[in-house]
Amino acid sequence: MKFIETDLPGCLVFEPRVFGDERGFFFESFNHDKLAEHGLQPNFVQGNVSSSRRGVLRGLHYQWPKPQGKFVSVVEGEVWDVAVDIRRGSPTFGRWTAVVLSAENKRHFWIPEGFAHGFVTLSERAVFTYLCTATYYPAADASVRWDDPQLAIDWPIRDVQLSDKDARAPLLADIAAERLPVYSPASA
Repeated sequence: MKFIETDLPGCLVFEPRVFGDERGFFFESFNHDKLAEHGLQPNFVQGNVSSSRRGVLRGLHYQWPKPQGKFVSVVEGEVWDVAVDIRRGSPTFGRWTAVVLSAENKRHFWIPEGFAHGFVTLSERAVFTYLCTATYYPAADASVRWDDPQLAIDWPIRDVQLSDKDARAPLLADIAAERLPVYSPASA
């Protein structure tokens, strides 16, 4: 498995070794020991799958308290996936990074606890998988507006389809400090 650092510390792309022949392919999608070699020891407690049509944007979502780290990938189609550092006191607060995830490139993306996460579907349809380090907790569910000018995310599609929840999400500047994750240098 190849580990690729992004320009946002803590957010990592994992590119598996793919073994293929005329029958198809095989790759290891998760290996706890290999992640531990890179300082990650996630304890995944929930798995999710979503399906979306072209132009569907999901996010930017997070939980606080009870933050979720997410190990995400695409098993059908292609998405443009985004992580945003929203941890109070972080030296990279408000910065984002993005990666294309697809069934073709078989990449996985690690979004640490304390980051907001979202994606937009680039293909006709995409099936997206999530492994999460905390279970969904409705009282902690939160989001940041996808087109927040302060974040200036360069989404590749501007005419997007949103859920009502995502369309009503607040700007980062309008979220009360106690509703944002806290940066801890020890966990960075």
